[in-house]
Amino acid sequence: MSRAPYAPLEHFVAPARARAEIWRLLLGIVLIVAIYLGALFLFGLGLSRAFGAHVANEILARMERADTPGSALLLLYSFLAMAIGPMVAVRLLHKRSAATLFGPSIAAAAHDFRRLALPLAGLQVITLPLVLLSGGLQPGLALASFLLYLPFAALGVLVQVGAEELVFRGYLQQQLAARFRHSAIWMGVPALLFSFGHYAPAQFGPNAPMIVLWAFVFACLASDLTARTGTIGAALAFHFFNNLTAFLLIAPSGNLDGLALWTLDIDISDASGFRAALVADLLAIIIAWLVARLSLRV
Repeated sequence: MSRAPYAPLEHFVAPARARAEIWRLLLGIVLIVAIYLGALFLFGLGLSRAFGAHVANEILARMERADTPGSALLLLYSFLAMAIGPMVAVRLLHKRSAATLFGPSIAAAAHDFRRLALPLAGLQVITLPLVLLSGGLQPGLALASFLLYLPFAALGVLVQVGAEELVFRGYLQQQLAARFRHSAIWMGVPALLFSFGHYAPAQFGPNAPMIVLWAFVFACLASDLTARTGTIGAALAFHFFNNLTAFLLIAPSGNLDGLALWTLDIDISDASGFRAALVADLLAIIIAWLVARLSLRV
């Protein structure tokens, strides 16, 4: 924290210092998980009562795959329950405003988001033709349908990434940095939790560890942006434009592709082809991080 590049982290962490006990953090994590899983359980219960167990299970299975517009939107907006968790935790356990999760002010976080919106959107526009020319792409949603869903889908992506940023950069990074000075803890621990949340061997097969590594690097870069700016706004923009491309432009066929304009004909459990795509994507997020730093001059 004493390093000059991370000086803004002090302003980000300051509201968390008064009640930075580890027991509060651990209880907060339990509360966040309980609220999120509890909300999903109640949603499933409501579906069962309304439509029967068989239909409810089918809806939940389609949500997990997100391979239709409706199921993808349900998945994205289900993250509202995750966003509620850290807001409740800081109020109940740390006696501070939920607004402090964003940084010194929500306006400051919004300012950082806006500063990166154009550069990161421009980067996606520049790199998109390279992806389109790489082969293996199939049409996804018809253009008219895509444009119809776009406002709701983009807002849904913002809800999803916003929830994750509030948990991992807003709550966990703040509370850990208030207690520990070393970046290996306040950056590494949230990144580990974030990455193992992406561990899905049943879905990705032998590629599951690579997905975990990808998520770990991504989370570290997002934490770095948060520490350099003192708000979650930059990390939110970094996360948003990455997921906007993954959900709405190009997605692997049959996996989270319900709202995508194009689908990539690739086997996500294939040990060779998909790993090459992951490496390319990892390079892309590192470039996006560098663009973010240059744009913010941090």
